[in-house]
Amino acid sequence: MTAAPPPQRPPFLSLLTWPERRAVAAALRTETIGGLVLLTAAVIALIWANSPWSDVYEQIRDFHSGVPALGLDLSVGHWTADGLLAVFFLVAGIELKRELVVGELRTPATAALPVVAAVCGMAVPAALYALTVTVGGGSLDGWAVPMATDIAFALAVLAVISTHLPSALRAFLLTLAVVDDLGAILIIAIFFTSSLNLWALGGSVVGLVVFYLLQRFRVRGWWWYVPLGLVIWALMYNSGVHATVAGVAMGLILRTTTDEGEETSPGARVSHLVHPFSAGVAVPLFALFAAGVSVSGAALAQVATRPEPLGVVIGLVAGKILGVFLGTYLAARYTRAQLNPDLAWSDVFGLSVLAGIGFTVALLIGELAFPGQEAGEHVKAAVLIGSFASALLAAVVLRLRNRVYRQLYEAEMLDTDADGVPDIYHRTGAAER
Repeated sequence: MTAAPPPQRPPFLSLLTWPERRAVAAALRTETIGGLVLLTAAVIALIWANSPWSDVYEQIRDFHSGVPALGLDLSVGHWTADGLLAVFFLVAGIELKRELVVGELRTPATAALPVVAAVCGMAVPAALYALTVTVGGGSLDGWAVPMATDIAFALAVLAVISTHLPSALRAFLLTLAVVDDLGAILIIAIFFTSSLNLWALGGSVVGLVVFYLLQRFRVRGWWWYVPLGLVIWALMYNSGVHATVAGVAMGLILRTTTDEGEETSPGARVSHLVHPFSAGVAVPLFALFAAGVSVSGAALAQVATRPEPLGVVIGLVAGKILGVFLGTYLAARYTRAQLNPDLAWSDVFGLSVLAGIGFTVALLIGELAFPGQEAGEHVKAAVLIGSFASALLAAVVLRLRNRVYRQLYEAEMLDTDADGVPDIYHRTGAAER
């Protein structure tokens, strides 16, 4: 008897299975709406901070409130960065867990390309930043600023330019952003922890263990998890580790698989409840108080002449393109992955350009890298300029292929028998997989 040939791997960027496509569509729908709100908040911040009422903006951003006895006397700007962004990273942790358990990252074969692309998309921008500031005699402190991709802002750009990007390309962009978020939180935890309060850190770890045990023994009820989550967050903040680490840790602990008799997993339920708040409130409010930088001629000149902001712009625009595209191409070549014949490498190039939009996490890392420094304001301006340049270039590149995208999108959506499942899934047998 001759051995059966090994099953062929599906082409790279091929049609998603129907369950995976529904999960990705649900996540991207909320991110797109949130991205448009985020874009609006950033515009309001820029106008307000450069208006005659800029002093009011600064007074609100710097107003302190909280409970000093618990070490939580923070400004409004810090509440949005340390508090509200913890909700954003909670959602990111849940999405990463879902990708690792049931999504694109669950097997080495499917994870290889997006992981390599994401890692290269973080390493090359950091290297270009380091090269730029070394040549210019600047500070290496901001090396991590141009590393992250803002999925919400990227999807808002897609919505604005009205491109019909196929679901496989959107899913690949989402996976890139998920791995980026993991890299960003590791960088924040490892490199931006100046001093440690071991008692507070130990208490936070104990809280996370209790959180895990509640999940392990299938304990339900928000009254267990919400107070515990707040305690974990407060202890993490007082430990010296950035408080957003608590959010991603809890997201990774939440179960994303269903037990017998369950319709949805705890992770899916929490994401469904919290994701709209994260995308529509938490991240836009952070942007409102983080994106308010001067856009005067003198400030823009600093971006072009100072090595730190210049390194950020080069990292976001050139670094992301080189890192994501070359990483994807080399990974595909050495794993012998075949590109979907309906797509071209120019489509991957378009995603690489889009990945240069690094708004939310880049602003956060910029604040951590240059706390209270004038260079920090220049770096913020560089993040805005680099993200805008990437968005503009991506709009041009992706619009050139929009006719092809429209045809693929219409084929993916056609449902002649009105059964709720597009016809293409019946033809490929992918409806139930």
